[in-house]
Amino acid sequence: MKVEPQDEVVRPVTVGERANNPQSNPARRWWIAVLAFVIVVAIVISGILPRIHARAALDKETAEMAIPTVSVVHPKRGAPSEEAVLPANVQAYIDAPIYARTNGYLKTWYVDIGAHVKAGQLLAEIETPEVDQQLRQARADLATSEANLNLSKITTDRYAGLLQSDSVSKQDADNAAGDYAAKQATVQSAQANVKRLEELQAFEKIYAPFAGVISARNTDIGALIDSGSSGGSRTELFHIVQPDKLRVYVSVPQAYSQAAKPGLKADLVLPEFPGRVFPGTLVRTAQAIDQSTRTLLVEIRVDNPTGTLFSGAYAEVHLKLPNASSAFILPVNALLFRSEGLRVAAITDGQHAELKPVTLGHDFGSEVEVVAGLSGDESIVINPPDSIVSGEEVRIAQPTAASGESQK
Repeated sequence: MKVEPQDEVVRPVTVGERANNPQSNPARRWWIAVLAFVIVVAIVISGILPRIHARAALDKETAEMAIPTVSVVHPKRGAPSEEAVLPANVQAYIDAPIYARTNGYLKTWYVDIGAHVKAGQLLAEIETPEVDQQLRQARADLATSEANLNLSKITTDRYAGLLQSDSVSKQDADNAAGDYAAKQATVQSAQANVKRLEELQAFEKIYAPFAGVISARNTDIGALIDSGSSGGSRTELFHIVQPDKLRVYVSVPQAYSQAAKPGLKADLVLPEFPGRVFPGTLVRTAQAIDQSTRTLLVEIRVDNPTGTLFSGAYAEVHLKLPNASSAFILPVNALLFRSEGLRVAAITDGQHAELKPVTLGHDFGSEVEVVAGLSGDESIVINPPDSIVSGEEVRIAQPTAASGESQK
């Protein structure tokens, strides 16, 4: 049986059904796609933006942390004068050992250590029997020579009178005159020998060469005295010092040598006089540096009219040395030791560091003196990092209240 195809019945779509079918509305599909895209973009942006902000903040923080924060200090101008404390040796203005000038035995001594003596005062006497005997013999020889001279003079005068009457020859008269001249020379020689022995005998008495204090006596009665003229060793009999003025010798380091000029004031301090200062004046220098110690020897004069200070004492001298007007004081932790030389990091514009070469003067331990390289208006970095270079950006740390009060 043949079935005939049935015709499909087409039902018309109503307006409501078309509205409820999204596939049947192209505008609505477009808006839905736009809305979905916006939602996706919003989700993406909401996830990326915080990361972008975080990365930007991290980069900014990293850049800020890369800028070193430094503390600075301003150079202090050095004082117009500086005090140098140096060890010193105190000596008497005149200090002399007293030796014998003749051989013999000490007969007696009249002064002992600590005695104040005047110039020309008798200190001791020496017995010199050999010299006394030689002097007596020399005087006898002088008397013989004078007698021979007197006889030769009589003969010469007589021959001169006889020569006028041709009673003697000219040769005999000349011989008499020559003998008289020889006898005169013999007398002069004998007189000189007597004078020498008298002066040598005068050395039996030991006198003080100047007014002072006897600081040592190295002999006693009966001691053998050797003047050393015979090749023996000399013995110092006495030692005398003049303590009313003192010479104080100080070895000044080479760094201070140019400032140590005559006329500078110096104060003498001794441990046995705590709290007491003895004023002095620098009077002369050696004007040469000792190559073994690299110091300049200077002499300071100190008045000691009452003899309070003793010669030979150890003391400390406080020298008032003038400073260069361009010198500045910096802490030692502001220095940079580089291969090209000593440097300091200075902040000139408030933001960038500049490495400046400096020349040091005196070293005070925790501080140093800078004599060249600074003008005084710089801000110097304390404890600068080793990696700092010229032109590097830096940040100056603000001082805290506590540090500000401590600096005050």
